[in-house]
Amino acid sequence: MSCSSVKKYNEQRTSCIPAEKLKEDVDYAHAKIKEMHPKLYWYISKDQLDYKFDSLKQTIDQSLTPLEFYFKLQPVIASIKEGHLSLRIPIKKFTKKEIKSLYNKKGMFSRFEYYVDGEHLYIVENKDSIENIKPGTEILKINNIPVAYYLKKYKKLISSDGYNTTFQPYFLKDIFFNFYSAEFGFNDTAKIETLYNKQVKVYTLKRTEKSKADLEKDKEQKKKTLEKKVNDYVAFNNSYNRSFKFLAPDSSIAYIKVKSFSRSYSEKFYKDAFAKIKNAKSKYLIIDIRNNYGGSLDEINNLYSYLAPEPFTLIKRSQLTSKTSPLKTNYFRKSNAWQYAYKSLIYPTYVFSQTFNTYKKDNIVYYKMKADRETKPQKDAFHGKVFVLINGGSFSASSVLTAKLKNDKLATLVGEETGGANDGTIAGFYSYQKLPNSKISLPIGLVLVQPNISFTNTERGVLPDVTVTENIQDILNKKDRHMEWVMKEIGNEKNGK
Repeated sequence: MSCSSVKKYNEQRTSCIPAEKLKEDVDYAHAKIKEMHPKLYWYISKDQLDYKFDSLKQTIDQSLTPLEFYFKLQPVIASIKEGHLSLRIPIKKFTKKEIKSLYNKKGMFSRFEYYVDGEHLYIVENKDSIENIKPGTEILKINNIPVAYYLKKYKKLISSDGYNTTFQPYFLKDIFFNFYSAEFGFNDTAKIETLYNKQVKVYTLKRTEKSKADLEKDKEQKKKTLEKKVNDYVAFNNSYNRSFKFLAPDSSIAYIKVKSFSRSYSEKFYKDAFAKIKNAKSKYLIIDIRNNYGGSLDEINNLYSYLAPEPFTLIKRSQLTSKTSPLKTNYFRKSNAWQYAYKSLIYPTYVFSQTFNTYKKDNIVYYKMKADRETKPQKDAFHGKVFVLINGGSFSASSVLTAKLKNDKLATLVGEETGGANDGTIAGFYSYQKLPNSKISLPIGLVLVQPNISFTNTERGVLPDVTVTENIQDILNKKDRHMEWVMKEIGNEKNGK
């Protein structure tokens, strides 16, 4: 049944859908967004958005595959300027046998780290020394097509919250080859034309088989120790989402890096870290949330409780479009037969809890969340000087956290404008709609989440107190300008300058 389902999906994905049916999908997407999105006209007027959807329908005059249709509809949805609102690109599905085959092979493009600058794509890390390609190499073409063509095409698909100016290149460097693979599949070879030191070279990348040692390493990495759980280990790139250390011999400077607010074992991580900070009597704390795309509100609420000097409320009351919105979250989504049966048994409890958490006041529908209640500071809360490192890759929950810290004057923000908006975003939980004819998935955030602050109304990200930027040369030289500025500032303060 599973193989049959995959086959049916892939056949539908490559079939052409009549223009009239695609226009029905445009109307369906527009209607569902209007129905469920709690602040749809935040960054675009109703007239502007209606015009864009109507104009799109005028351009659809022939049959298209779902993928072709995606590249026409997604730019319109991106124009709403809500970073969480985006169609899921209709990528090919694989059978279990195909997945196992791919697992036994090394990635091709995923084994590099990238940097995007305008219409240029650079390799900044080559962990496996593939073809001895040097960091700093620019990829000019992929299979004879200029990379600039793809960058222009894919940029139209990405939106941050509002009129943010920094998010796109950070997100694009991470998702570029997701788009590319959706278009061209997971091939075993690719020809790339590169430029390094003014010399143009052509390489053929190959998806090679993993050695026995590689497979053993993969197996070892999957083993979950307590340390891996607490620091939220990610086997895919052999790294940790959370880390803690002291940066000075006297332990006066503590450093916490969080790559994602996943919540997994986060309470123990912060409890242990801040106990060590208190015991060491550290005077300075650096929190690094650069390239952190967000995650759990409960985790950032807990982190804030270790920084607050008095009781606080992290976010304002969260708004919905209707009292029934929480029941549109596709409760049975991705459930196998046993999960479906179990969820069916507890569904009445789920309905009751969702209904209980939803209430109406002054004609506005609200949803109760833990982060909108008053929270007391932790007993090991830090009361020294806090620096927070941010950049355009700091999105969603990262922006909620930094906006609150800045408003309450609890930290000095160092870096560049965050990718998420200062005044809130639309996320919380989602309704996963499926367009009826193209079958493309459209997740719609149902909750307006806003930090409990005085709003700036700038329609931008959180702006740093101290602007520090980096370029590709800094990355290649492993020169961390953000940390350099903070360490210099701390040094000056220690020396009384």
